[in-house]
Amino acid sequence: MTESDNPFAGYTRRKFLNDLGKAGGAGAVYGAMGALGLFAAPLGAQPTNFVPPGQLRRGRGGSGKHVIVLGAGIAGLTAAYELGKVGYKVTLLEGRNRSGGRNWTVRGGDTETETDGVTQMCQFDQGEYMNAGPARLPQHHVTIDYCRELGVPLEVFTNQNADAYYYNEGSGFGPLGGEKVRHRTAKADLYGYTAQLLAKAADQGALDIPLSDADRELLIGFMRSFGNLTSENKYEGSTRRGFRVSPSAGSQRGEVDPPFALSELLQSRFGLRFAFEFGWDQAMLMFQPVGGMDAIPKALENAIRPTAKSIYGAKVSGIYNTNGGVRVEYQDNSRVPKQIEGDYCICTIPPQILKNIPSNFSAEVVTALGVPTPVSTGKIGLQYRRRFWEEDEKILGGITGTNLNLSTIWYPSHGYLGRKGVVVGYYNFGPNANFYSDLDPRSREQEALMQGAKIHGPAYINELENSFSVSWIKTPFSEGGWVGWPAPGGERVPAYDLLNQPEGNVHFAGDHLSYYIAWQAGAFDSARKVVMEIEERASA
Repeated sequence: MTESDNPFAGYTRRKFLNDLGKAGGAGAVYGAMGALGLFAAPLGAQPTNFVPPGQLRRGRGGSGKHVIVLGAGIAGLTAAYELGKVGYKVTLLEGRNRSGGRNWTVRGGDTETETDGVTQMCQFDQGEYMNAGPARLPQHHVTIDYCRELGVPLEVFTNQNADAYYYNEGSGFGPLGGEKVRHRTAKADLYGYTAQLLAKAADQGALDIPLSDADRELLIGFMRSFGNLTSENKYEGSTRRGFRVSPSAGSQRGEVDPPFALSELLQSRFGLRFAFEFGWDQAMLMFQPVGGMDAIPKALENAIRPTAKSIYGAKVSGIYNTNGGVRVEYQDNSRVPKQIEGDYCICTIPPQILKNIPSNFSAEVVTALGVPTPVSTGKIGLQYRRRFWEEDEKILGGITGTNLNLSTIWYPSHGYLGRKGVVVGYYNFGPNANFYSDLDPRSREQEALMQGAKIHGPAYINELENSFSVSWIKTPFSEGGWVGWPAPGGERVPAYDLLNQPEGNVHFAGDHLSYYIAWQAGAFDSARKVVMEIEERASA
């Protein structure tokens, strides 16, 4: 068959996507572009949709259309990256002098001035860092696929460690209040007693659920294994809870303390923390980029360099729909007011910031921007001259959960057995984050040390070299760690749906417009959705 006989001769991918969009809308086009390799395929997608790195084919779409992307966080960088693949002209404006947005890895020499004018300079040693924003990646998130595509190496993030602690203090926590208890110990005892109760109920036929004799025996067998029960279905403690004296050579067989009483464990409330480990987005294994989470925005930044113009230090002062497209006004580091025009705009500026920027958005959109509420979150990085948590307490990575205003203490998941290390002395949100936000950096450090010493003793204070703290509610261009929607039962309100629609030629994107709020995966997914909407409009 000659080319003239072929009815599909000259039928480009762009034409195919255009026709598909007319028939099936953006959803159909989105799936087709994934199959064509124009997007990184989501993990778990059909194998035919996945195109390995290096085999992505550049489209010839875009038709010279110019898209202005506001914000060089994950959503903005992803939008610029995917638009560049299919031939759009892209200009990216970012208010900060760095990429990443809330994906921010703090290192020695970095400075930050909070909205109240207080400035800090990080003094971490070379090679030490703190991920001030996102710090862990579930393996099922699309973020992993972008790491694969962009060549970002990963390592395990220790989200749970059996040798980390639970610590609750106060009069309402019973005899274990104010006692640090290893994760493994609390779990072994609570699981054991729970298994004992269920096994006895099953053995006596006291369960409401109907069980055959065979099923009952199988259930009892499972409970014995799950709780490490005796043949009489009794929990008496075991090596699962850890050793008081570790086994060794010769006659040292190891010694195990008797279990805590069930009543003590229930009063401690430790068991209420176990569910964290079963969460869809928190279960091990989890990962982190080698060398810092900002490896992801840096890789995206490098990838868009050939196809996009990036302007940093550009504070947006106006966003306006025009008859032919959009106009964005801004002021860069030169302090000279400037403006730029394009066909479309993808705005990833957080709603709490965007609502105060002049625009000709409808009153409904401006009102919708005020509906989500910014959440106060904070972290402090404590650099220690000695990794005492490893040397003295045998904790290599993981998280200690507390009811202190610290909320959690994170031990580094890298640099094991090294000389120094940075502990995240608190990662908190809500009222606890507001408490620390109201303090100056030195007072934040002192409070964090006083609280942490309750768990780790004098070394927590004496081994400290320096610290750096972040209050996201006081961080320029963010003013919040993430946002919360007034969404009873998990449902989104009308404002959410409205902002997921374009306002003229302006499209909004970000994790706040997804069901993965506070995760980078939400930003990736939202950006991809908006890119497809623009592709559909441009093709039509």
